[in-house]
Amino acid sequence: MDADIEAVGGPAGAAQLTVSVDRTADRRVLRLVGELDHDSAGPFREALGTAVAEPPPLVVVDCSGLSFCDSTGLNLLLRARLEALSNGGEVVLAGLTPMVRRMLEITGAGEIFGVFGTAAEARPGRGGGP
Repeated sequence: MDADIEAVGGPAGAAQLTVSVDRTADRRVLRLVGELDHDSAGPFREALGTAVAEPPPLVVVDCSGLSFCDSTGLNLLLRARLEALSNGGEVVLAGLTPMVRRMLEITGAGEIFGVFGTAAEARPGRGGGP
């Protein structure tokens, strides 16, 4: 896989988010590093929207580099999941940090996403759970 997009979001002086997108014939992997919140969500919103709007049908969001994710990030994931499903695709999560795992447990969102240990393990369909 080769990096297709790398973007950094967030105001100067605040925690930032780096989003890189790797494309292959069968998937898009979005790797997130940093903090995903209202102020830094722009690059993720753009990359995720592009990924779910075009083939292939599998979008993997690698959360292993996330140190923080608020409701903005969760809402982006939930909306992208619905859009992908309506286009015959799927959004799955990989590499959950303890903070992201806990957020999914508290909100119940972990029940609707396929969850995998790593992006390389991700496949269509339900993963091993949060």
